[in-house]
Amino acid sequence: MRHLFPFFVVLGALVLSGCAGLGTINRAAQPTDLFALTPKSTFDSGLPRLRQQIVIEEPTATAAVDTDQIAVHPTPLQVEYLPRVRWVDRAPLIVQALLIESFENSGKVAAVGRSTVGLRPDYIIVTDVREFQANLPNSEDKDGPLEIHVRLNLKIIDSFSDHIIGSNSFGEVVLTQSDETLDIAQAFDTALGRAMRKSVEWSIRKIYGHAQANPRPTLR
Repeated sequence: MRHLFPFFVVLGALVLSGCAGLGTINRAAQPTDLFALTPKSTFDSGLPRLRQQIVIEEPTATAAVDTDQIAVHPTPLQVEYLPRVRWVDRAPLIVQALLIESFENSGKVAAVGRSTVGLRPDYIIVTDVREFQANLPNSEDKDGPLEIHVRLNLKIIDSFSDHIIGSNSFGEVVLTQSDETLDIAQAFDTALGRAMRKSVEWSIRKIYGHAQANPRPTLR
């Protein structure tokens, strides 16, 4: 299995040498591969149905995650990015769009969307993308699979009382089949899908329970 370190060594050497010429121009002209991720579409059939409207805010993230580049951590204190490959958008925007679509795919929510679409939500879901990276192996086997880490921290806000009614963290670790970029992207997709399923199911149950215990006042 080819290891990722040669990518970083070659990239660093090019920067340090400051060399120009036909080889460098050809490398710069190579197209960037774009990767998309998919929403979750399978959920617990026993989920309650919500009549409430939900808004998914744009997730927050550190600068290392808030990018369209695919992050790799050679060590816990280092951040690198895979060369010539990118996500189709910044990671927080991808997570926001896929969470909205995943809520829709559950078939249990009356309405869900971004705050920019003009919804007057009953509940707001605020997400922080805590982890969204590949970690290089910590073991002696430096040619072992990469670990894809995805962790979402969710807070649900009751927009009527402006109080947080629940907070939870959903993390997943998935091993890649190889260090090929397609396998890395597929492992990200699996990890994010699992985290989103848990996030959506927990959110629906939490909102349902809170709405049942705290009915909205009737306007006269």
